[in-house]
Parts: sequence; structure tokens; C-alpha cells
Amino acid sequence: MIRTLILALALLALPANAMGENNYNVLFIAVDDLRPELGIFGRSPTVSPNLDELAQSSCVFRQHFVQVPTCGASRFALLTGRSPQHSQAMGNEALYNGKTALSRQKLPSAQTMPELFRRSGYHTTLIGKVSHTADGKVYAYNGKGDGRDEVPHAWDELATPYGPWKRGWGIFFAYANGKHREDGQGHADLMEFIAEEDTDLPDGLMAEKAIETLQGYQQSGKRFFLGLGFFKPHLPFVATKQDWEAVDQMEIEPAPHGTKPETAYWHKSGEFYRYRTDYPKTNPLAEEDQIKARKAYLACVRYTDRQIGKVLTALKETGLDRSTIIVVWGDHGWHLGESAIWGKHSSLERALKSPLYIKVPGVTDQGQATEALAETLDIYPTLIDLCEPKFRETTFSLDGVSQGPVIRGEKNSVRDQAISYWQRGQVSVRSQDYRLIAQNRNGKMENIELYDIRETPDPVYNLATEKPEVVAMLLEAAQDAK
Repeated sequence: MIRTLILALALLALPANAMGENNYNVLFIAVDDLRPELGIFGRSPTVSPNLDELAQSSCVFRQHFVQVPTCGASRFALLTGRSPQHSQAMGNEALYNGKTALSRQKLPSAQTMPELFRRSGYHTTLIGKVSHTADGKVYAYNGKGDGRDEVPHAWDELATPYGPWKRGWGIFFAYANGKHREDGQGHADLMEFIAEEDTDLPDGLMAEKAIETLQGYQQSGKRFFLGLGFFKPHLPFVATKQDWEAVDQMEIEPAPHGTKPETAYWHKSGEFYRYRTDYPKTNPLAEEDQIKARKAYLACVRYTDRQIGKVLTALKETGLDRSTIIVVWGDHGWHLGESAIWGKHSSLERALKSPLYIKVPGVTDQGQATEALAETLDIYPTLIDLCEPKFRETTFSLDGVSQGPVIRGEKNSVRDQAISYWQRGQVSVRSQDYRLIAQNRNGKMENIELYDIRETPDPVYNLATEKPEVVAMLLEAAQDAK
């Protein structure tokens, strides 16, 4: 009864048009390779004071899982609302190459979420990495390409600043002073912490551009959808000197369960080990080297959290916070040495779990951390539910479900499982208590593993033979997924 009264009062406080069409602006913040290494998820000492503060007025999904543990395919699912089971989109170039590529022609219905909002009358701006490429333009890592929009008909403005790095993938793989991994000069250090100012690195420049964009929206009064994609903590681990010094003072433990487990779903962390280090590239790493690498990741989280804080401060100073939904989303998780893995690219829990915050003015002001299961696929229908955009025709049916009832306090949950996919027919099913992983080979499920997530997120005890009833239930859920 009390919660219903609070919700009713909150609805009265909404903007004047917030009971009809185009109810809210949207500030969508994507963070690359961000696992739940934040205060609301139990990280202590915290490296995320700004996201910790945002959590106090947001619905935080503590059990959010992505569709695919790689950047491009995860973002394909986010933007199109389509499950890999239907789209077969499993690679980084899914949005613009092969059978999954989006049509260059404008179709009668919207192919992606930002296009749907644009066709509803929203002004749409892209800054950074929301689709797979670093600036929304199709170029390869080495700079070759035609620069066409990666997501056709979606953005009114591609506004990513390049600074001295000059181009998209340059800013993505950036070191300080205009250097980057793909500039042909052999830059390949795993970590670098020499920058003095936030704007000495690309994410700082993008935060400034986002602030400028929000100030422009304040002046114009336009409904807007601002997609802001930060690069860190993606490899290489690069942040400011102050971030490293702060984290280096912290007591950080080596990775739990840091040796290779007996699982069919382990991988060799090739992306991580291609970078240059000042210590031996053993696997597992020596304990002191694990701690150093884990600190480097946390320093990057600290840096990105500060950029997010600046943008959220500007949103409040413009007064736009009262009419803007904020979404913060990690595109997948990341192993920090657990199971002797450094990276994503696995069907295991740590690669698939990422943060999801949704702040709705007047609705989530009291804050809640929910254990309701959520998939990345749910974000698109949730924003349609909350914003009620004027144009709602989609090229394909959306495969997710709205988490609006959870956000509004009407239901405790809206799904029983979260399902993810990976290469070679891997399917990974998460219930509240268990994760099942299996490999579909010509319609037959093989290499079945089952883990009790209440015990540990790591693949330590395979319970598949001990709990056949749980295996059968989760396999049925995978087969019944629509």
C-alpha cells in the first residue's frame, strides 16, 4: 500500500507530457568490458563513487546478463532487440557485414532502438562506442574502410571527438600523447598511467563533448536520445596517473580460483596476452602480477566512473535530470584472472554478467537493487514501455521483455531464466540459483555443465550428474526460448 502511494505521488511529479507519447529524454551510457566491480555489487574499497551515488536513485539490476560475451554481438542484440538464436549475430562486425548486416535503405519500420527514437521525433546523438565501432563509422582497426554509418538511419549526429588520435580506432586503443595500438609504431603496453588530466585521454574528451551536447539540448528544448559509449576499462589498461596511485594504495587480493578449471568452456585469453608486460606471461600469472593487472583494471574503472560523474553533474545542472531516463550498461563481464582467464569470450558467469542501472525520474528516486533476472534484450522494450515513443514499428519482433513492472514495483520479476550464446553452438542458461552451459551439436546437447552460483560464480563444482532435474529444466528453457 505504501509503495503504491509513493508511486502515485511520483507519477504526479513527472514532466507534463510524461503520461503520453515521448515521455522522457534518454541518456544511454555504455561502458566497455565493465564487470560488476562497483560498490552496489560489493566492491570494497570502492572505485566507483559516482555510480555508487547513481545507484541510490536507480533501479539496479544485480542479475543482468548479456546475450553474447563479445562487444559487437552484444551491442547488436542491444540495438536491434534480437536474440542470437534468431539473428545468428555472433561476431564483432554483425551490424554491417554478412547476413546479419542492417539494410542501408530506410525501411517502413525501425531496424534499431536509436532509429525508433529518431523516427519518434527525438534528436539522436552518438558519442563514442555504442555500436561496435568506436565512433559509429565503419572502419577497420587499421583505419581502412568507407566510413559509412555502422547503424543506418539511427543518429542525427555522430559527435565523437578524436583529439590527437585523429580517428575512431585510434581513440579506442589510445595511449597518452596521441599514440595508439594501431598507429604502426609498435605500441602494445598492457598498461600505462602517465596522463595528468582526464582530457589527456579520449574518455575525458567524450565526457566534455557530452556535457556540451546536454547544454545544447537545454537551450533547444528538444527531446533527445544521447548515446555515450566510454572505452575504459577495455584493454589496454590506460588511465590517469592519479587513478593508478589511488588504486595502488588499496589492498587487492589475487584472483579467487585462479587456476585452470576442469571445464570445456575455458579459453586462453589471447587478447590479454598479446599486450606487452614487464613480467612473465605465464598462465596463471604469478600472484604479484595478478594483483598488478587487477589494480590496472580497477584504475580504469575509477577513471571512467569520474567521467560519468561529470556528465551526470551536467545533466543535473541543466535541469534535464528531471525529464531524462539514465541507463548505464556494461556490454559484458570480464574475467580478472579467475579460472586463469583474463577477458570475456566465455560462456561462464563472469563473462556474461554486467551492470545495468535504469534511473527514471520520479519513479526510482528512492533507489532499489533488484535480484530480478534481466537480459540485455530487455532494455529496448523497457525504454519503449517507459518512454512511449510515438513511432513503434520494428522490423523484427523484439525478443526481450519490458522490465518496467520491476522498475515500477508492480512485480518482483518478469523472467525465470536469462539465456546467452557463444561460438560453436554454446548456450548458457542462468536461473536464480544455477548456470547451465551446453554445446548444441546438430540438435544434440553435449558437454553439459551445471554450477550452483550461490556457492561461487566460478566453474568449480560441476553438478550436472548430481542434479539431472535442474539440467532438464534449464535445457527445456533453452529449447523453448523465443
